[in-house]
Amino acid sequence: MAILIDDPLWPAHGRLWAHLVTDTDLAELHAFAAANGIPARGFDLDHYDVPEEAHARLVAAGAQHVSGHELVRRLIASGLRVRGRDRR
Repeated sequence: MAILIDDPLWPAHGRLWAHLVTDTDLAELHAFAAANGIPARGFDLDHYDVPEEAHARLVAAGAQHVSGHELVRRLIASGLRVRGRDRR
């Protein structure tokens, strides 16, 4: 299993956000998020949105820091990616 996190570059609600994903199993992603205090409401179909202040803590807990490009590449390769047009 690999839990991946990108840089917190995405502005919303007065802060920056990163994405937390898995390249193997959503159940393990949910377990990792819950064990590290990320609320279920942060899950958005194929990733968690996590605030900038949680980034270092999640990396210390085992999330692998990767670029946004690498995160998306590995999410697509896993078959877990949900594209924006698929949300309808």
